[in-house]
Amino acid sequence: MGATIRREVTCFYSSAKKDRFRGGISIMSKHAALDTFGRSGNPIIRSNAFSTRASGADERMTLQGAVDKTGILLFLTVLTAAVSWNFQGPLVSILSVIGMLSAAIAGVATFGFYFFFIGWIINPRPHLAPKTAPIYALGMGFGIGLLSQQAEVMFPGIVIQAVSLTFFVAASLLFAYKTGVIRPTQNFLLIIFSATMGIFLTYLFNLVYAAFTGSSFSFISGNGNVAILFSLFVVAIAALNLVLDFDIIEQAHEQGAPKFIEWFGAMALVATLIWLYVEILRLLMKLRSR
Repeated sequence: MGATIRREVTCFYSSAKKDRFRGGISIMSKHAALDTFGRSGNPIIRSNAFSTRASGADERMTLQGAVDKTGILLFLTVLTAAVSWNFQGPLVSILSVIGMLSAAIAGVATFGFYFFFIGWIINPRPHLAPKTAPIYALGMGFGIGLLSQQAEVMFPGIVIQAVSLTFFVAASLLFAYKTGVIRPTQNFLLIIFSATMGIFLTYLFNLVYAAFTGSSFSFISGNGNVAILFSLFVVAIAALNLVLDFDIIEQAHEQGAPKFIEWFGAMALVATLIWLYVEILRLLMKLRSR
């Protein structure tokens, strides 16, 4: 990763203040993994996006701006999810496929693509977020709507349960972060980062295994005790990624990051919320199918 990543890490932690950000000095993290991927374990958000400072007060991001952009993206996600939920047929299916592909392209264009042991194949371009974030939200909404509609047919009432739990967990973690109950220390960050990467690799191996055998790992698709425990673990890691995202956005604000980071941070938060919702929905489906 070399100079690119080292140049972009622009924050440090003070042990005297229990690892809270004080800002302004650029040093290397003591953990190589954090130097490589940034402080967040979120598979999308990258701390290197916040290294550019705005030139004037009017161009700086605000916390309220990030909140507003998150609300807009959630609205767009729900909007297209409602379309794919209520209107069935070939046209909606085609739109859903196009939407998901568009979301994938928007995500890669904004956050880049990093491949293990190789490095950045596509560099992050956070300045594109004001344009790509709405595309991402609209596209993901189509996929979420189809998934939710199928789950609701199998288990009536499960979607409202999953949505309620998702926002309850998000609100609880935001409260815990703001009150200092959960502090994103470097050890905490490394644990969540490692767990997130482990989950990603597990899902990747499961896809490869399913492609060759026609079946998936039982602890992922089954409803036994091990499968339930695995889903609980994934839900916990997805939820804790929100804490890292809150911290990253707060630091970006304190560092005077440019205005487009509001969209970038909002896009990352929405991505984590979607991941959390899907994992909670999967957990509830496993429990209801027993």
